[in-house]
Amino acid sequence: MRYILGFSVFATTAAALVTQGRRAAPEFKHVFMFSIDGLHASDVPKYVAQRPDSNIASLLKTGIRYPNAFTSAPSDSFPGTVAQFTGALPVTTGIWYDDTFDRSFFNPETKCIGPPGAPISYDESIDFNATALFTSIDPADLPEAFLRGACTQIFPHERLRVNTIFELVRARGDVTTYTDKHPSYDVVRGPSGTGLTEGFFPEINAIPNTVPATIAYDTLHIEAFLNWTSGISILTGEKLPAIPTLMGGNFQAVSVAQKTSGYVNATGFPFTAPLLEALDFVDGFLGQFVSLLEERGIFEDSLLILASKHGQTPIDPNLFGEVAPALLMNLTGVPIAHATTDDIALIFLEDEADLDQAVANLNANREVLKIQEIIAGTQEFLARDFGNSKVDPAVPDIIVRPIKGIIYTTSHSKIAEHGGLSDDDRNVALIVSNPNFKAQTIEDFVETKQVAVTALQALGIDPELLEGAKDEGTTGLPGLF
Repeated sequence: MRYILGFSVFATTAAALVTQGRRAAPEFKHVFMFSIDGLHASDVPKYVAQRPDSNIASLLKTGIRYPNAFTSAPSDSFPGTVAQFTGALPVTTGIWYDDTFDRSFFNPETKCIGPPGAPISYDESIDFNATALFTSIDPADLPEAFLRGACTQIFPHERLRVNTIFELVRARGDVTTYTDKHPSYDVVRGPSGTGLTEGFFPEINAIPNTVPATIAYDTLHIEAFLNWTSGISILTGEKLPAIPTLMGGNFQAVSVAQKTSGYVNATGFPFTAPLLEALDFVDGFLGQFVSLLEERGIFEDSLLILASKHGQTPIDPNLFGEVAPALLMNLTGVPIAHATTDDIALIFLEDEADLDQAVANLNANREVLKIQEIIAGTQEFLARDFGNSKVDPAVPDIIVRPIKGIIYTTSHSKIAEHGGLSDDDRNVALIVSNPNFKAQTIEDFVETKQVAVTALQALGIDPELLEGAKDEGTTGLPGLF
């Protein structure tokens, strides 16, 4: 176990990483990692069929596609992101969701006084101003815990138990950059807090939840990508020490289109007009980006990784339905400390002695709660690589998997969601491309956590230095190195 009250045992010094981290012959000088949030593996061939002259089609001509790639479980954006940059899953990283619970934490501004156990919210709720496009984390809203013997406000990167590829690349003296949808994605800096040369985190909560507004928002990420690839800071306009060795970020427009417009039918094809608009927008950026790499003379020295953090459930619009989260909590029939609900429910009990009663009550109400599966008990959790709630304060007591298409919500504002365990959520787009590659489709089951190891291999950094990947035995993607 790496955790001590939920925190990383991060003892390797930056100096040691610099001396140990470089192998003899790096394959590439740059790795660029992009998540098209929501993009399913099945969406890729359908888009290429509709847009045979697209930039995605072009990248596939010199790329490897992994149609059986799966993101983290749960498939929330937060653990999905962390998996790609640590090579590890929630049982190892401690990152289960952006809105979860920890039995060893305390509520904000309590000075760690009183009984432990507190919600851990690392979304827009910890911003100084969640309605401002450019904001930052307000320490007063952070949960507290004992860290290094003192009660401390815990930033997202301090919550992480293992190091990130950004830390390893940065420790080598190279430039690293990343952009995402909330300031809380500071998490990729890693436990040391030193992983990024520059981070850029405009708040997506500040814009309307529409495809046009989200495309405008994603354009901010594009500006960051283009600036950084030109060796320029997006924050100051000044020169960076170099073009980033490792750069990452995401796009939200496809995800928003799926949630608001969805798909026409169960086959996922044709795309609705808003979804096609979002895909065309991202595709346009990829062409622009490749042109810039060619202009800079670094295209052949660069590895492009398109790996979606999550998919979206349901693809089939006929499966969509809502169940009130309050009903789920009430029908457990026992006191609940916290429940995280999307198209999954992570339930933390006030008293773990109530587990059997809660499971029995949920089973008795499977039909009304639209439950497909109840995961509970130490043996079942360990068998599913979900850890052990008796020793790990971040592990929930019960995981409820609803029938595909059911979302535990009463928002009436979305027709799809992610976070759950279904293939619609987890089977995501994954493409690795370089102009010197031959087109391949590798049907092997792979996980997006493997891109972390692949990135290090590409840059000539020993993957053994990546703590989470080492703990879980994560290997690089097949067909590359």
